[in-house]
Amino acid sequence: MKEKQPSKFDWYHNQWGKPTHDDRLLFILLTVGTFQAGLSWKAAAGKLDAFLRNFHNMEIQKVAAMMPDDVERILKDPEMIRNPRKINATIQNAQAILAVQKKYGSFADYMWDFVGGVPCLNVYEEAYEVPNVTPLSKTVAKDMKKHGFTFVGPVVTYMFMKASGMIQDEVLNREV
Repeated sequence: MKEKQPSKFDWYHNQWGKPTHDDRLLFILLTVGTFQAGLSWKAAAGKLDAFLRNFHNMEIQKVAAMMPDDVERILKDPEMIRNPRKINATIQNAQAILAVQKKYGSFADYMWDFVGGVPCLNVYEEAYEVPNVTPLSKTVAKDMKKHGFTFVGPVVTYMFMKASGMIQDEVLNREV
């Protein structure tokens, strides 16, 4: 019997919904959300190696210091989602994280404050009831934009908060 090889999506699937207070991991999950906008989660999550390679192993300070010539270099990488707006958004979001860290102590402290420091559990009877936007995600997205983040609309923000375990949606009836 052949052993199953891990897929390039396993890291995201394994992380999904697990609460994290690690600023770098939060930045990675936010970046996946940024690049996922308009694409499938698999298209973005499958690019982790390209993100790590092109964005200095997702080290927030190094990404925040990236310049236009770095963007040009990234745009030439055939493994990358070559959207200059999303690449620039990643750099801008790293800069916003640094500002938030100065003000709140950490990006995690800032984000987790929106849910009172504990995962927000939402329970639904059926899968179709699970929203992709909530009043909370609208509030968080608006506040993140005030702090300089970009590509953080309510849908991306909701998915980011779910991926990082801040929000957990449970469906009671999982019959197929």
